[in-house]
Amino acid sequence: MHFNAFSFSFRLVCSLETGKNRRLKQAKEEAQAEIEQYRLQREKEFKAKEAAALGSHGSCTTEVEKETQEKMSVIQQNFQKNREVVLSQLLSLVCDIKPEIHVNYRING
Repeated sequence: MHFNAFSFSFRLVCSLETGKNRRLKQAKEEAQAEIEQYRLQREKEFKAKEAAALGSHGSCTTEVEKETQEKMSVIQQNFQKNREVVLSQLLSLVCDIKPEIHVNYRING
């Protein structure tokens, strides 16, 4: 009888430990699932903030490109407006040669 009581108590303790281990394993799995869900939520929030920050950077780039195009347009207009005048001045300097003696030139030593 003593052996049966010992055997019964041993089986009872083992089943309690097994149940405890099962509950611990289940709690661990639930905690892992909650952690994963929280991580995904935080990652989604981070991606949204990152997209918002990069979106504002993209608008800055667009603004700089617009200003650059405006400045290039002004430069192109000035070029077209002054092209003929500059070319005629350059050609007159090159083609209209007026030979003269330099003021520092000494004829007799």
